[in-house]
Amino acid sequence: MLIVIKNGEVYAPEYLGKKDILLAGDKIQVISDEIDTTRLPFNVEIIDAKDKIVVPGFIDPHVHILGGGGEGGFKTRTPEIQLSDILYGGVTTVVGCLGTDGVSRDLKGLLAKARGLDEEGITTYIYSGSYSIPVVTITKDCREDLIVIDKVIGVGEIALSDHRSSQPTYDNFVKVVAEARVGGILSGKGGIVNVHIGGGKSKLKYLVELIKDTDIPVKQIIPTHANRSIDVFEACVEFAKLGGIVDLTTSSDPKHLEANEVKASKGLRMFLDRGIPIELIEFSSDAQGSLPIFNEKGEFIGLGIGSVQSLWREVKDAVLIDGVKFEDAIKVITINTENNLMLYQKGRIQEEKDADIVILDKELNINDVIAKGKVAMRNKSLLIKGTFEK
Repeated sequence: MLIVIKNGEVYAPEYLGKKDILLAGDKIQVISDEIDTTRLPFNVEIIDAKDKIVVPGFIDPHVHILGGGGEGGFKTRTPEIQLSDILYGGVTTVVGCLGTDGVSRDLKGLLAKARGLDEEGITTYIYSGSYSIPVVTITKDCREDLIVIDKVIGVGEIALSDHRSSQPTYDNFVKVVAEARVGGILSGKGGIVNVHIGGGKSKLKYLVELIKDTDIPVKQIIPTHANRSIDVFEACVEFAKLGGIVDLTTSSDPKHLEANEVKASKGLRMFLDRGIPIELIEFSSDAQGSLPIFNEKGEFIGLGIGSVQSLWREVKDAVLIDGVKFEDAIKVITINTENNLMLYQKGRIQEEKDADIVILDKELNINDVIAKGKVAMRNKSLLIKGTFEK
């Protein structure tokens, strides 16, 4: 079966204008002003994207696919993610990670969950490690994980500046980053280290020192939760001025942000206003992490769960509310993440790239999702679901 998307306004993510796109198997084969479907030799599924916007499938580089949370005891462990949650968010590629709990949730389980989601229809990768140093691994160390396990593309999320971290020494942290870099070089992967930045006093101290003291490139480490507080945000501004990548977390309660927390869409606007190049900014959802829930008075009433669907919500808000150009905003969940993680078959609408595509209506709502060349959502209705979803 071939798929032809016709008459859509294509952002690749740069604006290409009105184009037709031919998908064959799991690849984008042709991008043209017009494709004559009557001349194609096989059955063709035609998707009319007139008055719609066609963009690359979204990449979410920080998802607790196995579940997260647990800091409030066993009953606060969040559940595993389901395929439909991912597809409703327009996400076609996820990177799974462990968090605080690297004991009752382990890397073998994370790898198995990633393979299951892959079989169900999306593309998945994982990070080796968890909050702690020494790093938990499947093999003897994170370098070997990167080299011998196909789905391992980096290390994380390593926690710093947080009471829940393992309080590693600076030298221990540098050693982990060095191991990840060499593992990435030898395996042809990014080998990045995803660093959880908490609300502690040290903020990005280790990261800045590493860049100044060693020969490790600044883009080997990506601090996430850059919008945790205005203080952390300002520290990330200075890190980005050194050439570092910064990651804004989209899962939050937009109506009741925690004290000093910066909404991701607003954070994107603020980074750009500070002169930070768009190429150094990415979004991630932190989905399946536990989130505080507040009532209309701002009073804590319970725990919720981070959502992959917040990724597009914040990009959309960045465009419609915070005045970020659409072509820039879409980069923080597509091509920027592709480049940061060296996922070079993803994040672009280009011939020979993977056939991961999202079609938006004029109000920027997700209308259709194509993952690995298969239509997963059509006219806002899912066509595929997870194995145990009704």
